[in-house]
Amino acid sequence: MNKDEWAEAAIRGDEKALLQRIDLDKHQMYGIAYSYMRNESDALEAIQETVCRIWTKKHTLREPKFFTTWAIRILIRVCMDAKKKQTRERPTDSIAEQYDLREKTVEYDETAARLDMAAQIQLLPVNYRMVITLKYYRDMTITEIAVLLEKPDGTIRTWLNKALKGLRADMAYMKEEIRNERGQGDAVQASQSGAAK
Repeated sequence: MNKDEWAEAAIRGDEKALLQRIDLDKHQMYGIAYSYMRNESDALEAIQETVCRIWTKKHTLREPKFFTTWAIRILIRVCMDAKKKQTRERPTDSIAEQYDLREKTVEYDETAARLDMAAQIQLLPVNYRMVITLKYYRDMTITEIAVLLEKPDGTIRTWLNKALKGLRADMAYMKEEIRNERGQGDAVQASQSGAAK
């Protein structure tokens, strides 16, 4: 059987066919779930909930060839619901405080830059974060994202553009902060070495 045949059989109620069809997309689904949930257990829980919803809503799938898009759309909704529930259940300090980037003791290298970028992405509005995640972490095209999110291509491009502008501005600000801190540190070291002479 091919993908579409498994999807057709799943729509008719074949549980094994549904599981086979989901199995073909499991890596992509896990990657998306992990990028939203940020830990393995929550990502796996979201996938489990998604499989349950796929099973109960399988009759709503109109075209078997769109199974992957349909399933990922359900997954994204599950992840967004779970994130909302998490923020309601455990009030924490704001994400900005969790990722206080001004008190870095690590040199600004490639690894730190990636961590800073991940923190900045988490600060974006949900729709911007979703587009960045799907475009750059899941390698989806603008058109694929538009179909998945049921939005026009232009809207997706606008969200992506605004997200990137915001990230660039935030990263430029952080680099400037680090340079200023280094400059102050260098000035303190120079004054201490001058005093020692």
